[in-house]
Amino acid sequence: MKLQDLDVIVTAPPAPGWGGRYWILVKVTTDTGVVGWGECYASSVGPEAMRAVIQDVFERHMQGQNPEDIELMFRRVYSSGFTQRPDLTVMGAFSGLEIACWDILGKDRDRPVYALIGGRMNERVRAYTYLYPLPHHDIAAFWTSPEMAAESALDCVARGYTAIKFDPAGPYTMRGGHMPAMTDISQSVAFCKAIRDAVRDKADLLFGTHGQFTTAGAIRLGQAIAPYSPLWYEEPIPPDAVEQMAVVARSVGIPVATGERLTTKAEFAPVLRAGAAAILQPALGRAGGIWETKKIAAMAEVYNAQIAPHLYAGPVEWAANIHLAVSIPNILMCECIGTPFHDQLIKGSIQVEDGYIPAPTAPGLGMNVNEDLARAHPYAGSDLHLQMQEAPCDYANGNAFQGGAPVDQEGT
Repeated sequence: MKLQDLDVIVTAPPAPGWGGRYWILVKVTTDTGVVGWGECYASSVGPEAMRAVIQDVFERHMQGQNPEDIELMFRRVYSSGFTQRPDLTVMGAFSGLEIACWDILGKDRDRPVYALIGGRMNERVRAYTYLYPLPHHDIAAFWTSPEMAAESALDCVARGYTAIKFDPAGPYTMRGGHMPAMTDISQSVAFCKAIRDAVRDKADLLFGTHGQFTTAGAIRLGQAIAPYSPLWYEEPIPPDAVEQMAVVARSVGIPVATGERLTTKAEFAPVLRAGAAAILQPALGRAGGIWETKKIAAMAEVYNAQIAPHLYAGPVEWAANIHLAVSIPNILMCECIGTPFHDQLIKGSIQVEDGYIPAPTAPGLGMNVNEDLARAHPYAGSDLHLQMQEAPCDYANGNAFQGGAPVDQEGT
């Protein structure tokens, strides 16, 4: 069996774009007719440029190869161009293609992917979700309303979720770490209080920041929200400052989580060595795929750290996250996005049940991709999957993070 054909599908979820402006799906077919699906979570270049990268990686390093040869193909890609170091875009391309290889192998052997990478460690995986507006909420107002957030949190708990993530500290600026405005700190405290008062001990609070702050700013904010006992403080400073993240971790008394923007064990290992995080959040469509993330999880075991795969993408990456989670002993939980479009794209083949995801039993990734639906929603814009703002933190008028990935700017 050899890898033969590749098709790249860039699909756009409907507004307001939970999961990003677009998802890059790859369909890989073998010379024996077995089809595997993967998802590339790489967003530093536009989707058409990324399409070319994916095709080049496949044709140069994978086409004609047995899909079993994961290690060989990884080393080809990782070392390409005399680099032998992590490259976010190239590894993002390989990650989705590697996931498709595992889908192929599982289907060919009539076994779920986790059975091929160590077997079923966990019968089910704890799920968590971001707080999204309820149908009657004003979306624009939601992101600065502790009351709406608390109402959404109660809805999540009613659906069985035992952990909920929110991010009231905005903005996401390309300028690097900044000192939070006092209004940002006050708003963050108000959100924590309102949500904790609503859910009490029925759910863990997961506080997100997406690498916004300086070391000192992250410590100030972390100490302010610590009385509400968040389960984690996510990426409190930019991910490239590992030693400084360790300073934050030692100063705030909240477990630090990081990893959605990291790729391969070469970038995760320094985080563990420095004691910068107790929870790693690899995105399998970016981190190197399923096998590379299995290695990252094994490294984390040695440091008594846990894994909580990140998801701000489509359901194919989610399926890969789940198979990894089922197979490892140090899983904490998996992020989930429960929109109708996510569900329809895999025909409801994987579900969250009472706050947990049962281990899939179908071959491969255990999902049925609705290819017609994916092709019927092409991305026609020019923006990236997610975009940082250029304007700095506003210390006079306050800051408001707008969730999702609005598409109305481009009319798509």
